[in-house]
Order: sequence, then structure tokens, then C-alpha cells
Amino acid sequence: MKINIYYGGRGLIDDPTAVVLNRITAVLEELRVNVERFNLHDMKNNIMTLPQSLKDADAIILASTVEWYGIGGYMHMFLDACWLYADKSKIAGTYMFPIVMSKAYGEREGVLELTNAWEMLGGKACNGLSAYVEETSDFELNSGYMELVEKKAEEMYRAVSQKFVTMPTSSKAIKQNIVSDTINLTPQESEQLSKYAADDRYVKKQKEDIEQLAGMFKSMLEEEEKGGDAHYIDAFREHYVPQNNFAATYLLKIDGKEDALILEIKGGNLNCFFGQAEHADVIGRLETRILDDILEGRKTFQRAFMSGEMTAKGNFKTLRMLDENFVFV
Repeated sequence: MKINIYYGGRGLIDDPTAVVLNRITAVLEELRVNVERFNLHDMKNNIMTLPQSLKDADAIILASTVEWYGIGGYMHMFLDACWLYADKSKIAGTYMFPIVMSKAYGEREGVLELTNAWEMLGGKACNGLSAYVEETSDFELNSGYMELVEKKAEEMYRAVSQKFVTMPTSSKAIKQNIVSDTINLTPQESEQLSKYAADDRYVKKQKEDIEQLAGMFKSMLEEEEKGGDAHYIDAFREHYVPQNNFAATYLLKIDGKEDALILEIKGGNLNCFFGQAEHADVIGRLETRILDDILEGRKTFQRAFMSGEMTAKGNFKTLRMLDENFVFV
């Protein structure tokens, strides 16, 4: 028989939950139960991978301490990880015993919270243990209290070894309705995802990618609201100022756009379109926001080039004529 203990307290010396767990562990080991303890406060960076440790457990103990309000964040993180990454078919056959000691108020509420959470995950929740402890040393030295703890450990052993049947609950029905809308993952996929979620570098990279995509879609949406590519073509046509005997082809590569903006000037006429050109007198590259600043008159092509916000190659005299041919001020 294998029983895992998941301790969600902070590991303080006077934590009454630790006292109870030590006594329960001693009794279970006397009964030849393999007991493995996971201190969540020591494994906070790997909590997302802990649901995989449920695989070989016949039962688990979820233990926490109420220090001021509720069962604490580490236990919530572990339960969240179980919801996201645990093998639900394995949880369905796993007994859970909640243990909540309190130095404030809410030990019974803590037990109820753990019970409801495990049942919603699909597991078998059994009667747990809770108590208000004002002074840990007095509690530990009280033979009556310790006898109750030992009896609870024996009850755990009998419940698991005899495979006690638990009554159906509404929490399981709610769980089935919720899970029907979630992605079905194999145990192997869940394990791999939990490893990724516990990797800070992977999570950071994912956040950066999401931010980059969000920025890109925001720019696309803003551009679409302006009128898309037609907005740029119309702006250049509207602000075109013909110059005598001037002819040139400009190719502007705008970051994020597959096609370049082509400006063909010849004989006082302007041909403006998005595409490719075999020949260009000036090839420039700039970001959409820089081009928008130019079109709105906040800066010129020459100023953008001098400040390094626009790069260009070709005939620089022809480059300077951009501001003569297109006046946006």
C-alpha cells in the first residue's frame, strides 16, 4: 500500500499540522504502509509536476494549516495542477483524507474545501481530521489528542485496505459537466504539459510570444480600422505634390507586411501600389508606427532617416526628394 502526503503549510517549527503528520506517518509505517511526503513549500517551483506523483498512490493525505484565512496558496496551486494535468482516471480510484489544523478560525471550512475540491476532481473523499490548536506543545503532549490522531491513521489504513465504498456526491456530477467543455488529454500529454508549466523559462517565453502576438493583432486591427493598405495608398495620392521633370521609383518595406509599398513617379504622375518592383532608385525600411507618424505630419522621411528610425539605400538625393513630392504637414 502506498499513501502520499501533500503538506501545504509553511514548514514552521510550531506548526500543529506537522505534529499530526509525524504521528500518522509513524502509525502507518508500523502497519507497513509505504508513506511518501511532499512538502509543497519546498517544491513551489515544481508544484505543476506533482500530479504525476499520484500515479502509484492508493490514497493521499492533503494537509494544511489555517494561519489566518483558508488553507493557503500552496495547496491551491497543487489542486489547480491536479485539475489541469492529473490523470483523472487515476484520481477516480484514489482515496483522499483531509487534515486541517488551525491557529485562527476555519479548520472545518478547510476540510470541507479540500473535500469538495477532491470530489470535483472525481476522487474519493473520506472523513478527515481537524482541530483548533492554540499552543502546539500542549497539543502534542496531550495523550488524548494523540490517541485520536493514531486512531485516525488506523481508520485510513482500514479504509484503503478494505476499499471502502464512498457515497455519490453532486460535486462529481458538476465535475462531469465542466470537464465536457475541456480539452481531453492523454496521461502522457498531461505529464508533458505539467513539465512545461513548471519550467520558468518556457512559461516566460510563452508569455513573451503571447504579448508579441497580441501586439501584432492589435496593430492589424488598428490598421484595418484605418482602411488597411488602401489607407496608405490614398494618403500618398492625396498628398502628392508633382515636381518638374522628376522621375523616380521608391520601394518602402514596412515591417509586418509581406509586400512593399511602391511609389512610381514619372511625368508628374504617381503610381502607388503594394507589390514588388524590379528596379527602385531608393529602397527604404521602416516600422508601421514610423510611417504613421510621417503620414500624420509628426515627422518627415528625412528626419526618420537621420534618427535611424528608417533605413535606406540608393540615391540619397532622390531620398531627400521624398519630402518634396509628398507633403504631409
